[in-house]
Amino acid sequence: MNAWKFQITINANSFCIARIEDFTIQPNRILLLFGESGIGKTMLSKAVYGLLDTEELQVEINGYPYSKYAGSEFVQKIQSTGFFVFQEPSSHLNPVLKIGDQLSEGILGHGQIAEQDKELLWKSPVDKTFDNLQDIYPQPFRPSGGEKQRLLLTMAMRKLNLYLQSEQTEQSGLFVFDEPSGSLDDELRNRFLNLLLQKFTQKPFTCLIITHDYSIIGEIYRKYQQIVSRFDFKELYKDEDKLAVRPFEAGAYLNWISGVKGSQSSIKANGQPVLQFGNRFRVFNRSMGIFKDKGYQQPVDLIIHSGEIVYLKAASGVGKTTLAKIIMGLYRSDHFNMNLAGLSVSEKTSAKVWLKKIWGHKAGMVFQHADEALDLQADVYHIFKGLPGIRINRKVLIQELQRLFENRIDAAFLKKKVLFLSGGQKQRLNLLRVILLNTDLMILDEPLNGLDFNSIRKTLEIIRQEQQKGRAILIISHNEEIFDSFIEQDRIYYLAALKD
Repeated sequence: MNAWKFQITINANSFCIARIEDFTIQPNRILLLFGESGIGKTMLSKAVYGLLDTEELQVEINGYPYSKYAGSEFVQKIQSTGFFVFQEPSSHLNPVLKIGDQLSEGILGHGQIAEQDKELLWKSPVDKTFDNLQDIYPQPFRPSGGEKQRLLLTMAMRKLNLYLQSEQTEQSGLFVFDEPSGSLDDELRNRFLNLLLQKFTQKPFTCLIITHDYSIIGEIYRKYQQIVSRFDFKELYKDEDKLAVRPFEAGAYLNWISGVKGSQSSIKANGQPVLQFGNRFRVFNRSMGIFKDKGYQQPVDLIIHSGEIVYLKAASGVGKTTLAKIIMGLYRSDHFNMNLAGLSVSEKTSAKVWLKKIWGHKAGMVFQHADEALDLQADVYHIFKGLPGIRINRKVLIQELQRLFENRIDAAFLKKKVLFLSGGQKQRLNLLRVILLNTDLMILDEPLNGLDFNSIRKTLEIIRQEQQKGRAILIISHNEEIFDSFIEQDRIYYLAALKD
């Protein structure tokens, strides 16, 4: 089959948001598209799929106005026989329609939800989570982010089953998965991948997976060598004033990750820990426990000494970020106890203590989503100027930024509005702000979120440098393959919900 080639221009008024001269998708193959967050992967994919809002944007594809392209027979076919799983599930789920009805809405109602699909996406046949969600209306915090993600994947599998049952010999549909593992732990990510590739092996289809999860490469090469040749690994990047796509060498990641394991280094723990958080706590009417083993049989306090990096693991939605926000005083726990850099804290501690003694003094946090921490209306210089207790001039700030941006930063960057930066750029600014605060404890919640491969390597190098300086570091991340290699196994803790 001929390749699908697209020349795309997307403008907002007179401002060019994205322009690419050759965005190619090969039919009946799986394209893994990498690249920095915010660079345009999702927008280009939505453009191809006919999903962009022409009231807000002016779009042209292959020389045609978007209205003509979106109404073409090609777009009608890929929409009617394919499926688009959005990065943010809430933008897909209808808040006034029960989830069970949405799973059977329209053409989806003609397909079946196979028992194998339910088992792989919902962990086991005896897990009643999927059944219990059928009669509820989607809300901001229910289902959880991971459950919403799996609901969309379930819809996609139902649509795929329709294709598998059809008599089509050439697939004209397009299945797009935008960050499908963003809210999933590695186990669920691997189950989804296994399910997808089983169906692809049974009857090939055209698939685009947009992801920052480079560890998916390792999973593919470990378990699916027989179909590696059916994958295209590509990376979207900025080429002056336009976007371009280049091949991504899987071997570059595989060789790098094998080397990361050999570079582990620890500073011997001395003296009192910087953080000691009690192994049991209660928040949002749930009892939680911290363990030293993945079987949850060895309860232990979470302890981090100066110069140590600790990795906290748990399934999506269990409460890793919640624990971090309790430490930072952003969530009030019903019951907990901790000692942070000599300061004893519990649920009875006044909020003023966090404000005056902890936040920006004893502890700092890199948020999973940089937009939570940054003033989007400020310029780059002023998001640093406002940090408590430090003074920084422009020359020093540029030098620090060049560490993270590999000398690609000049004085003009300080004047850029944060709102217009890419997700990866904002995440690196988020990290640097916490580094400059020089707190005893540094909490990194998904520090690799939105980064391309080169930025991931640079960020890990800087985290290691901070460790060598004596910083105590707590890492929360779904990037298990990377952090299992980066951090010593005896520095890994597990979080789980407890039965009351």
